[in-house]
Amino acid sequence: MVEITGGWIAAVLAGVVVTVLLGAALVLTAAAMRRLSTALLMTAGAAVIAALVVAVVAHVEAPAPIGVPLALVGIAAAVVGGDPITRRVLAIAASGRVRETPDGGIVVTDDAGPAASDDVVLLRGGATIGYLERIATAAAIIAGYPEAIAAVVAVKGVGRFSELTGSEARERFIVGTLSSLVWAALVSAAVRLALF
Repeated sequence: MVEITGGWIAAVLAGVVVTVLLGAALVLTAAAMRRLSTALLMTAGAAVIAALVVAVVAHVEAPAPIGVPLALVGIAAAVVGGDPITRRVLAIAASGRVRETPDGGIVVTDDAGPAASDDVVLLRGGATIGYLERIATAAAIIAGYPEAIAAVVAVKGVGRFSELTGSEARERFIVGTLSSLVWAALVSAAVRLALF
């Protein structure tokens, strides 16, 4: 039987608040997937920062009945929310220079000479790779093993090495990876701090 004390009530309240804030971030970023809106994404970012602040200030462990939904909402917010965040950051970084393919790749022009100008698609599957990268990052941080993120980045770098010859591809790879990882790390850090 669980004894209800002031500390237990505070832990439940903190866990609920963090869950609601991360849920709000999930809803806002999901809405931004349909129409990329900076205002929605900034509000989602503010919700994640607020969740981090609550988790740090409350400094209590959420009980299991709150911990499971908190972890599930947090992982969903980290994985799904990272897509529009990363796309918006990449759009800002590219300043309209790069055309994007539906799978997250980029189209660059290969100028072999004055008469030749062929479009080349690079970094195919970037969106799918981003989802997998954020799942691994969130799981690693929530499990308390953030060192695994180094393996995720290494595998991604090795897999993309041959495509990183052009400056646009390198820039997109670095900016996309960092924005994706930072989002996933912030969201999952809020979960980790609220749970442990």
